[in-house]
Amino acid sequence: MPFSALGLAPVILKAIQEAGYTEPTPIQTAAIPAVLKGGDVIGIAQTGTGKTAAFTLPILTRLAEAAPAAGRSRTRVLVLAPTRELVAQIEENVMAYARHLPLRIARVFGGVGEKPQKDALRAGADIVIACPGRLLDLMSQGCADFTGLQHLVLDEADRMLDMGFLPDIRRIIRQLPAKRQTLLFSATLSKEIESLTREFQQQPQLVQVGRRSNPAETVTQFVHEVPRHLKQALLERLLEDEKMQMVLVFSRTKHGADKIARKLGRVGVTCATLHANRSQNQRLRALADFKDWKVRVLVATDIAARGIDVDGISHVVNYDFPHVVEDYVHRIGRTGRAQAIGDAISFVSPDEMDDLRKLEKFIGRGLVRKKLEGFDYRASAPAGEAAEAEREERRGGPRGRQGSGGGRQGGSGGRHGQRGRSGEAESGRSGGRGVRDGGRSRPESEARSDKPRQDKPRGPASSGRSASAPARSAPTGARKLWNRLTGR
Repeated sequence: MPFSALGLAPVILKAIQEAGYTEPTPIQTAAIPAVLKGGDVIGIAQTGTGKTAAFTLPILTRLAEAAPAAGRSRTRVLVLAPTRELVAQIEENVMAYARHLPLRIARVFGGVGEKPQKDALRAGADIVIACPGRLLDLMSQGCADFTGLQHLVLDEADRMLDMGFLPDIRRIIRQLPAKRQTLLFSATLSKEIESLTREFQQQPQLVQVGRRSNPAETVTQFVHEVPRHLKQALLERLLEDEKMQMVLVFSRTKHGADKIARKLGRVGVTCATLHANRSQNQRLRALADFKDWKVRVLVATDIAARGIDVDGISHVVNYDFPHVVEDYVHRIGRTGRAQAIGDAISFVSPDEMDDLRKLEKFIGRGLVRKKLEGFDYRASAPAGEAAEAEREERRGGPRGRQGSGGGRQGGSGGRHGQRGRSGEAESGRSGGRGVRDGGRSRPESEARSDKPRQDKPRGPASSGRSASAPARSAPTGARKLWNRLTGR
């Protein structure tokens, strides 16, 4: 079915043709007519299948067909997304599809100055694409007018809610008109999260393409069972293959990403890093250099998985295997996009085998094990590296398991009122405000961490002390908390 059969406006069809698109993807074929009807929609499809166009194209069609509003211009479309990279990606797509429409588009996220964003909101941008935290800040300053809002989109809805954005989203939605179209699009949407959408939608139509939370079928998946201390050496050997032209490597932590990139640089591999400790300009530069083939390898943390939309990624490497199935789905979805083919390679150390088995049980099949010919998977590491790898393995991976899964502690951090890694997602709020964390406020520098804040007393994984008692110097209140947690 061609785009012309979906009911899109002629100016939108012209922009699609100029962008080089010929046929809609399955999610676009299913979702565009549903969105054009004006009702609420939940769209679920694998990563890389064109969900952004699935909601953008019909919304732009409705804006093109609507009569111009009388009086001062007011925002008609609000798109909420969890990360700065995803906001920038959506804006890029919207500008391409709306190139023949007289629309003003504004993006709002943390990590950059407020003034241009305030000016855009006050001027009444037709379309606002925003991260929830910064938008809520600017709304509290009276910068936004959403009284004329017609369309609300929650993109990557599962990640936003699971990262702890639900309180912010609720506060934003309470200030929006009740009569509106609300769309939720995501690659994964658990039943628990799906039940929360009843707060935001009225009799939504579910549009689902493919099995829920299933990795893209166009991606070939391999596993290398390798000790942690040999992962770097294996990565460097794999990169000797010229077919690995555009490689995205996922590290569990910011520190790990920097370490991987440093060592790759020493052996002549051009690479860049993308994580929360990088400034907004540095992150944009890293993405631009990767897109322009100026660097061969981009090393990123999980938070970037939802904001990297780069054509031509040949390989995704899970240097650290994710603890959460959905994170795996989103990581490998960065390759094999729009039904192209790609390879996903996972390094799995002994302490990560439980996570691998959990994934295989979820998808209903085992992943192919592979061995690189000539590589010694039993080689011992130098004394210093071996000791470091052993410490990490005892902790369940670099810096412990707390740093994985979007800020979850034990897999559920965002759901228990803790903001987790949302600070990394937006690089913090503006004006020096703290980010809420379980009802408290903490500095921006801490909010950007890949792992939740660990207040004293710390357990044995982080302090090296015996698990039977907290540090002797711990304050009385902290000791009482430790005793409750350990059942003493």
